[in-house]
Amino acid sequence: MTVSRPVRAGLTALAASLMLASCASAPATQPRGPIELNLVAINDFHGNLEPSKYTWAPAGSDKKETIQAGGIDVLKGALDAFRKEDKDLLFVAAGDLVGASPAMSSMFADEPSIEAMNRMGLVASSLGNHEFDQGSKELLRQQHGGCDSPRPGKACQLSKDFRGAGFTYLATNVVDAQTGKNLVPGWRIVDVKGVKVGLVGAVLKDTPSVAVASAIKGLSFLDEAESINKALPEMRAQGAQVFVVLIHEGGHTGEAYDKTYCDGLQGPIVGIVKKLDPAIRLVITGHSHKGYLCKVDGRVVTQADAAGHLLSRIRMTVDPASGRVDDIQVRNVVMTPSAFTPDAQMAAYLREVRARSTAELARPIARIAASSVPRKESESGESPLGDVIADAAVAAMREHGVQLGFMNPGGIRKDLEAGEGGVVSFGQAQAVLPFGNTLVVLDISGAQLRTLLEQQWDRPGNERYTLQVSSALSYAWDSTRPVGQRLVPGSLKVDGKPVGDSQTYRIVANNFLADGGDNFPVLAKGVNRQDTGMRDLDALIAYLKQNPGIGASSLTAPQARINKVR
Repeated sequence: MTVSRPVRAGLTALAASLMLASCASAPATQPRGPIELNLVAINDFHGNLEPSKYTWAPAGSDKKETIQAGGIDVLKGALDAFRKEDKDLLFVAAGDLVGASPAMSSMFADEPSIEAMNRMGLVASSLGNHEFDQGSKELLRQQHGGCDSPRPGKACQLSKDFRGAGFTYLATNVVDAQTGKNLVPGWRIVDVKGVKVGLVGAVLKDTPSVAVASAIKGLSFLDEAESINKALPEMRAQGAQVFVVLIHEGGHTGEAYDKTYCDGLQGPIVGIVKKLDPAIRLVITGHSHKGYLCKVDGRVVTQADAAGHLLSRIRMTVDPASGRVDDIQVRNVVMTPSAFTPDAQMAAYLREVRARSTAELARPIARIAASSVPRKESESGESPLGDVIADAAVAAMREHGVQLGFMNPGGIRKDLEAGEGGVVSFGQAQAVLPFGNTLVVLDISGAQLRTLLEQQWDRPGNERYTLQVSSALSYAWDSTRPVGQRLVPGSLKVDGKPVGDSQTYRIVANNFLADGGDNFPVLAKGVNRQDTGMRDLDALIAYLKQNPGIGASSLTAPQARINKVR
């Protein structure tokens, strides 16, 4: 049968109208089922380009063992393996990616660590307190790139074209004190599989207590939970459906690093989490250098130890229409070469950085009488390495009339290791004191000295924090006495003589501690202050050269400068 042209035209028009009608009656988009979002998190990397010691109890074992874990080639290999399972994996961090770094990274202004994170595909990180170590100018240079640095001898020495972080630093609670504007963005929205994921960052509001005062001058650190909650309405207005907090603050628990949904988390992060908007279901934390996978008020709270020893794997099941999070599964995975094939290109980059730094790092600077001097504290709070560092500072400052030296234990980053024959390299010494702090001398009264020591127990979280002291100082403390009265009466002595409250003592401490850092505000009240400009590391190296007997068995035991009676 043939069809005339007019009839054929009519049939075509009829078919088109039927098609349009069909389209009009069908949904514009077909409803999608639940979406699986995969995240991997790291925290407190601290420039650890190479693997380092990690003590753990493998799954199914109660026996702890010490292994080498981490390293940028292994981390990249693990991320590559995870991305084979999900190409849209989101790699995020919770601060302290740089700062307090081993020499291989710090000698190049931590630019190798920034570059390593770029190559791993990091998307965003909260600021950590150590991102402020060199001041906000250097922090912003590390974000945006360039060579205008307060460390001209280190910046752009590895590469003349440092382009900065390919990821975004976030901190919604750090603002310019005068303008009220954020130092860096507070949040960022990332589209993952059609779901808009809002990443919001914060750093501990107590950063001023753990940062050099001059490095954070002009900045205000606001309440973490209030700042995060305040950001959510604007994030929603920009389309955010799922909210993930990246926060450089943490806690601790006696439970295993890989125990899912532990319920024994303690520390400052707990109070913060309890104040967060109910829409926030996942909080990725840092700062306390612990591995945990916990729940607080029904929210998942994670942390991946430190130094790249662990990565946290997080799987969220999300309803794409409403953004409702239906389920969160978490795991902490130990980064061992036996578990993951190191990435060849990252391994080549590591070899390049190592080759550039080897000559300087391997330079022998002293010989000691042991293979290591440990920083582990005795029950009283004293450590062999802490003794050495405090004594080294006093020895370097004798010409300034110094009598006493103090060292904050958080500034001692590693044991002092030695190679064959007890030879200590520059790299091994620098790993102990990586901050480049300078020594400050000042006067305090005997009464202020008592206050300083009592402040070791009067602290946030009620955790003891024992200052390491030089040999001229001795005292005893009693844990059963009230906070503020822990010193045993009559036990505080300098050179064997009781301390008089009105007497003046000339002391030395690094510039961080001398400014009242680590919650020792009485030191900021010291008078006749002088920043000598001498680095604590240089003082340590000089002392090691002058005292080859350091590390002998008679010297490695605590020297009873600090005694605990109960």
